[in-house]
Amino acid sequence: MCDPASKASNAFLSYTQCMKSIATPLPSARLDSRDLRLVLALAIARTTAGAADSLHLTQPAVSRALLSAEHKLGVRLFERTTRGLEPTAAGRALLDGAPRLLADLQELESRLRGGESQPQRLRLVCECYTAYHWLPSALQGMRASLPGVVLSIAIECTKDPVAALLAKDIDVALISEAPTPRSRRLVDKPLFADEVVFVMAASHRLAARASLSRADLNDEVLLTSRLPTRDMTWFNKPLSAPRAAPLNYQLLPLTEAVIDFARAGMGIGVLSEWVAEPHLRRGDVVARRLASGPICRPWRLVWRKEVEDAALQLWQVLQTAVPRVTVLPRVRPSRQRVRG
Repeated sequence: MCDPASKASNAFLSYTQCMKSIATPLPSARLDSRDLRLVLALAIARTTAGAADSLHLTQPAVSRALLSAEHKLGVRLFERTTRGLEPTAAGRALLDGAPRLLADLQELESRLRGGESQPQRLRLVCECYTAYHWLPSALQGMRASLPGVVLSIAIECTKDPVAALLAKDIDVALISEAPTPRSRRLVDKPLFADEVVFVMAASHRLAARASLSRADLNDEVLLTSRLPTRDMTWFNKPLSAPRAAPLNYQLLPLTEAVIDFARAGMGIGVLSEWVAEPHLRRGDVVARRLASGPICRPWRLVWRKEVEDAALQLWQVLQTAVPRVTVLPRVRPSRQRVRG
């Protein structure tokens, strides 16, 4: 058996070594965890109103908190654009480090409360296959930022992720379209948005235009791998026209088929920027947006309450994991009324 005096001596030596490893003078950071959460919420929502909803604050309180954080650092963190708040170079740098810092703090608190625990396993699914173009690689890179969490993708539940959540077949879902039912068993938090663009052959009659109107699409075949539903107000509203005939959609099972049909001049593809970007580099297809402005698809993370702690970690990290692509130049939405 170990001598109690020896134990005490070893403990004292360990404590002494720990004290020597602490840098002096002590670090003095200007930002705190509330500032980091604020910046992440603003990056997701792109508006102070949206960030206020997710943080359970008033909009004026969020505006004041942002001014305070920028004053502490002496730099601007966001710029106002036609797409909402866009992070500056300093803001992007802060967004790169914020999830990791918050995760480290949460891990430390967890260890202090209950010591080392078994890893929490999360079964994740995306409602739309377009997210799988970047999510697996992103998850690989996020492992260090998710201590104690083991992720797996349940791709077989892609068709109806909400039903899979309620049936406990999965734990977390990345959702863009399906409404979340009122349920005490589920938590729904907004994440980010991607832009849906119109892709056509470089030789198409509309390719020379800087942007499209609703009337331009009346006589076109719109190629899509998923037909718009009534719940997709973010898509239906920009394309609504009271006296116009319904748009003509052709359903193709694969996003690659949408690109190939568009390249052959057999219609206009309706695609996420995530999918369109690599194909645009070849130059044989181009992407355009509506003259009234970009069509942005909002994404949310929904999880079962039983996995709250681990899901919150994933939510924090996913906020900055989405690929930031720009398939079209930033333009101001037209102020002219678009007919059709």
